[in-house]
Amino acid sequence: MKKIFTAIIAAVALLTATSAQAQIKFGLKGGLNVTNMSFSQDVVGKSNRTGFFVGPMVKVTIPLAGLGLDAGVLYDQREAEAGEEGDKLSVKQRSINIPINLRYNFGFSSLVGAYVAAGPQFGFAVGDKSFQWDEDVNYDVSKTNFSVNVGAGVTLFSHLEVGFTYNIACGKTGEVNVWDVASSTWNQVTRGRANAWQVSAAYWF
Repeated sequence: MKKIFTAIIAAVALLTATSAQAQIKFGLKGGLNVTNMSFSQDVVGKSNRTGFFVGPMVKVTIPLAGLGLDAGVLYDQREAEAGEEGDKLSVKQRSINIPINLRYNFGFSSLVGAYVAAGPQFGFAVGDKSFQWDEDVNYDVSKTNFSVNVGAGVTLFSHLEVGFTYNIACGKTGEVNVWDVASSTWNQVTRGRANAWQVSAAYWF
């Protein structure tokens, strides 16, 4: 984690120092994700589900060095099905995510290139934040979350990008709570994480 932040700070400093040579592009990005929900204790069944994300992006690149940054504001919806057979619940986690990725770009020709990218992502929950299995068990979504992106992709005609990313949750994205009748309180029984494989397409203007 520290290495990623150090690399991003170094990249920002380099981009600032060579701002006259830097290229800035704005674009739109969207795609699908497959979420793998895991719990700290095996108290409920779960399965992978698909979701989507979409939003505006900005990319800063130093052409000769191939180094750059991209950042965005993405609406993200992730789903996971949890609970035992016959008592399933679909959990939808909606958030506004802000990814900030350090990139390295390299070209095969004037029409085709590739890139690798990694960096932190900050998420802020929107929409429903609590899902109830029954009267005694519910799942509460964290208001904020932090994750790390690692990915790669190809660039076509200098405008279109197709990429694959693995989004790794750092810390909990939600928790299962059980109502304690004796004390009339909700007790946390397990924490959940939602990692996701993502495939995306972006168009840069």
